[in-house]
Amino acid sequence: MQPATSTIERWHPTTVALLPMVLALITAVVAVLGFVVWSTGNIDQRAAERQTTMISHVVEGRLSRIVRETASVAINDETLRKTSAAFDSNWIETNVGEWLYRYFRHDQTILLSAQGAPVYAMVDGAAVDVSTVRDMLAGLESLITEARALRPGQRPPPAPLDAPAGLEGQPPILPPRPPPPSVTDFAIIDGKPAIVAALPVIGERAALRPQPGTEPIILAVQFLDGRAASQINREFLFDDGRFTLVESSNPNRLVYPILSASGRFVAFFEWNRDRPGYVMLLQTGPLLVGAFLLAGILIFLLLGQLRRSAAAVENARRLSLHQASHDALTGLDNRMSFDAKLAEAAADKHNANAHLTLFMLDLDRFKQVNDTLGHQAGDELICTVGDRLRAIFGTGTMIARLGGDEFAVLAITHDKPVDVMEVSARIIESIGRPFTLSRFKAHVGVSIGIVMARGRDAEPTELVRRADIALYEAKAGGRNRAAVYEEHMNELLQLQHTIEAELREALCRDDQLSIVFQPLIDQVSRKVIGAEALARWYHPKFGQISPARFIPVAESTGLIETLGEFVLRRACLLGATVPGRTIAVNISPTQLRNPQFSHQVFDILHETGMRPLDLELEITESILLDDEHVSSQNLRTFRAAGIHIALDDFGTGYSSLSYLKRYPVDRIKIDRSFVSQLTDGHVSVAITDAIVKLAHAMELQVTAEGVETEEQATILGSLGCNTLQGFLFSGGMVADRITDIFAAPENAMVSRQQRRTAMRASTAVRAQPDQSL
Repeated sequence: MQPATSTIERWHPTTVALLPMVLALITAVVAVLGFVVWSTGNIDQRAAERQTTMISHVVEGRLSRIVRETASVAINDETLRKTSAAFDSNWIETNVGEWLYRYFRHDQTILLSAQGAPVYAMVDGAAVDVSTVRDMLAGLESLITEARALRPGQRPPPAPLDAPAGLEGQPPILPPRPPPPSVTDFAIIDGKPAIVAALPVIGERAALRPQPGTEPIILAVQFLDGRAASQINREFLFDDGRFTLVESSNPNRLVYPILSASGRFVAFFEWNRDRPGYVMLLQTGPLLVGAFLLAGILIFLLLGQLRRSAAAVENARRLSLHQASHDALTGLDNRMSFDAKLAEAAADKHNANAHLTLFMLDLDRFKQVNDTLGHQAGDELICTVGDRLRAIFGTGTMIARLGGDEFAVLAITHDKPVDVMEVSARIIESIGRPFTLSRFKAHVGVSIGIVMARGRDAEPTELVRRADIALYEAKAGGRNRAAVYEEHMNELLQLQHTIEAELREALCRDDQLSIVFQPLIDQVSRKVIGAEALARWYHPKFGQISPARFIPVAESTGLIETLGEFVLRRACLLGATVPGRTIAVNISPTQLRNPQFSHQVFDILHETGMRPLDLELEITESILLDDEHVSSQNLRTFRAAGIHIALDDFGTGYSSLSYLKRYPVDRIKIDRSFVSQLTDGHVSVAITDAIVKLAHAMELQVTAEGVETEEQATILGSLGCNTLQGFLFSGGMVADRITDIFAAPENAMVSRQQRRTAMRASTAVRAQPDQSL
């Protein structure tokens, strides 16, 4: 018996807990089911009332519509003339009978003379003998008398009846007008329910109107038959609606009686009633029953989980607290935890004289690893970076992953400040070592922004802001380096924001940005064979702003596409006027990555009329490094159209023969850093010679930029360089000036050094004393 007693004792708390739940479940079931039954009935009743109200408005609307339709011919000067003094039965048949039948589907139209005699009758679109409608008119005598007693009120706006006989088309859209004088009613005609309207023909101008009581009368009849019911069903979504003379006894059909003005029964309109509540009950009833049964089962199962859940909840609480404050991937503190601990460290009185050093880290080239090797490899790399940072700083320093590839380290020392340069060098060296990811090796770098402060002066938000500024400076300085925050960095950042705002304004104006063209010189003939378009910005307040200052801002803020389009359009406008001359334009990686960029270039060429063969687009090696599908596709599209591609600043980045083989390039441009050092015996001569030979071996043209001395030009000529560009010949010049140079018969470009030598010789000749007597 002991086991049984133990079982009862074990189940007693469960029973105590279960009984209120069961009672609550039963009560809830009864209440919900009762509410559902009541609400479905209420919904059905409201739906019936709504449909009854709707058919009431529909029937009244049919009365108003037949008046408006008949008024289109009754209130018309031409109708008044053709039905009175100048009676014309053919005109009446075409413009009254056929008109009302064809466009408004009036079943019968009868015209009564001033004396009340029928003079024209139309039945089902065809004229009939007026004698056939006399019996019908006898039943409408009171309606006709009431119509003839009407007096026209305010003159309605004109509604000319100008549709010729036999014209196919739709009825005219009648403008809003005051209601015309009319009498309408429901009546039984030829044993069928119908709408009847009587309107006096009064014309538009008061001068033409007949004496009151002598107007012709137009009777319009529309039967309430199957066609009318189908139209109502179609327009107002009634289900199987129809007009009938006998009331239906079917409880699923609603009936609306139609009475004449005198209260006489005319017809019923009946339809299948809409029962949304009942339909909802049929659809949801089984689901509700199943849901309640399932809820009951779940309650019993839930009680069995109460004991196990209590322990699980506590474990989950501790786990959630840890997850909320730690990065799931690396196990480091996350941003929320970092912010809290930084604020706590700054507010700790024990740290008032301590040295707080904040390192803000951002991985370089991490996106390439993520994109080429996959996100799993990227996650593995992030974890390894976290391990390497732990190995450098140990467990006593707070290390946090702020998100993505960004980390933060907060070091607190009480004796002396951290040697930030030594620590940064260790971080850069550690992160710079290869990462073994599955079967691949990856290389990344790290940019570090550093800010130092005393505990009493530390303000968490300001510390993070300054560290971010220093990180931005490290990245702008070439990446894979560290930068310690200095006050001038903040000033530079503010200047960047100022330049961005002013550049946005300048791009919306046409009086600040301009384009100059620096000539491209054939090395052999020294003739101008083209020009490179360069952007210039003259600010009314700050003066001339260097492209080295505003181009990077445009790149980083997304304005480069608008600026690039401006330069390209101006360059093509010039290129269209000088066919046969090469016009070079620099394009940014952002532009080339845009799938619509090729369409933009071809649109500008089409608008300006420039030949694609005369356009040369200059790209940088960073575009090739991205290995973007869109970029490479755009380059191939340009090459196929005849546009030339030049690789700018060759030799300064990750110059590789594989890029030149993989991508469609026509020309490489030797960077000015090599050209500036071209003197006899200098290593740059050998490097430049190698570049030229490499290019010519691949059938590529070579341009040297930054040529400033005749010696440099001579060396480049001896090496076989094809084109020269630089201040030795000319700086940038306005479009009119370069156009004049292109148009000159002999446009050989004399270098500035040659011009200065010639000027000195001329001055010496003029300075010699005259020896003649």
